[in-house]
Amino acid sequence: MTESLAGQTVETVRRKLTARFKSGAIDQAELDARILVGAALGLDLTGLIAAAARPVTSDQAMRLEDFARRRLAGEPVARILGTKEFWGLPLQISAATLVPRPDTETVVELALEMLRAEPHPERRLRIADIGTGSGAILLALLSELTDAYGIGTDVSVAALRIARRNAARLGFASRAAFIACDFAAALSESFDLMVSNPPYIRSADIAGLAIEVRDHDPLMALDGGADGLDAYRALIPQAARRLAPGGILVVEAGHDQSGDIEELMTAAGLTQQKPPKADLAGIRRAVAGRKLPP
Repeated sequence: MTESLAGQTVETVRRKLTARFKSGAIDQAELDARILVGAALGLDLTGLIAAAARPVTSDQAMRLEDFARRRLAGEPVARILGTKEFWGLPLQISAATLVPRPDTETVVELALEMLRAEPHPERRLRIADIGTGSGAILLALLSELTDAYGIGTDVSVAALRIARRNAARLGFASRAAFIACDFAAALSESFDLMVSNPPYIRSADIAGLAIEVRDHDPLMALDGGADGLDAYRALIPQAARRLAPGGILVVEAGHDQSGDIEELMTAAGLTQQKPPKADLAGIRRAVAGRKLPP
């Protein structure tokens, strides 16, 4: 900031921050400014409106100036605050996890559609989230499937620490467990549903990603190898072996990858009973395969 914000009104500070973000070519400058001002002052939208004429204190100004510096340097709002909402659930995130994105909700949507199209087994549903990160997909599914139990795997112990914390905060600790392993390698039981948002960015494309992603998301959660399909080649055969008869695998896909992923599923013995589900941009984002009973 070029001037101290201390002593200026909340509304003035919000407007100045919005203008600064716009001049810095920040997308959604007004929304980001409102969220960061609210976080610095401990106010929600209603509180911001009610406090519009209140002066900002020195401590609040220092906190907000730090937030603004970080946002102008390309750090996403979610990382600055350490939280992100996904499927209506407030999730903690860290440098070890991806920021959960709305596109990934298509995986949850397709999984629920397929589960609800078939009768449930005469036992508790078993779910595995491979590469769980913050636990976003698994916890979203557990919030909808109150009779289900889930396991999240990840190679990152730091990510699993965040996932466990999210499960506990949301009241799912008794229905969720987390295991450190490569994909599904440490899983021995069978599952009715397996889900994953694996790394799928082509290695050569990573340098051209938005700074919010390239410089702040963990590289191992982004880099899918030369063609972006390395993780699927490892994951899909493992998942096919761990699925119960009739079980479902749903994975997130990158742009123009759904056809290749369907071929890998077919090669592993999984059938496509529903077409890939598109996100709001029209990208076929979630791909599903089912393990037919013998």
